[in-house]
Amino acid sequence: MSNKEVCLLLGATGVGKTLLLKRLQMIGLHGLGEMSAIPSTLPTVGTNLTDLTLKKKKVTVRELGGCMGPIWPSYFKDCFSVIFMVDSANIAQISSSCIQLLTVLSAEPLSNASVLILFNKRDMPCIMSLVEIKSLFRMDDIIASATQPITILEASARSGEGLQDVLSWLESIVVK
Repeated sequence: MSNKEVCLLLGATGVGKTLLLKRLQMIGLHGLGEMSAIPSTLPTVGTNLTDLTLKKKKVTVRELGGCMGPIWPSYFKDCFSVIFMVDSANIAQISSSCIQLLTVLSAEPLSNASVLILFNKRDMPCIMSLVEIKSLFRMDDIIASATQPITILEASARSGEGLQDVLSWLESIVVK
C-alpha cells in the first residue's frame, strides 16, 4: 500500500472513532439521507481498516484504538493524513487528548501529513463551545508551531452533523 492512501484515525477511547467510520461509509454508499439508524459500536481493541472511495480514489482509514496510544507511532510512517478526534463533551479527557495531539504533531514521520482535528459529540447537551475548547487546547499556539497543515472541524458522528465537511476535507487532501 503506498503512503498516499492511508489516513490514520486517532483519539482517546470513547470519542466516537468507530461510529465516525461507520457513518462515513454509510454516506459514501447512500448519501446523507441514511442518518436515522445509529449503528452499534464497541470500543476498538487493535485497529479497524475502512476503505472509502473519494473522487474515484480509494482511501484506507486506519482507526487505532484509544488504548493503543503508546504504540500509535509504529503506524505513523504509512500515512498521508491524520484525523484526530476529541470528545467535546468530556472535559475530564481534554488534557490527555491535548498531550496525545502534541505527541502526534511532533512525530517526525507525520511532519508533512495533513491533520484534521475533529471535535465530536456536538449533539450532546453539555458540550464546551469551540472557543472554550480551542482555548483549553491552546489551539492557536499548536497551529502556529506545527509543521503540518491543520484543519479544525466540529461534528456529531451520532447525528451526522458535520460529516459531509469531514468527507470534503478527506477529498481535498486526496486530490492534492
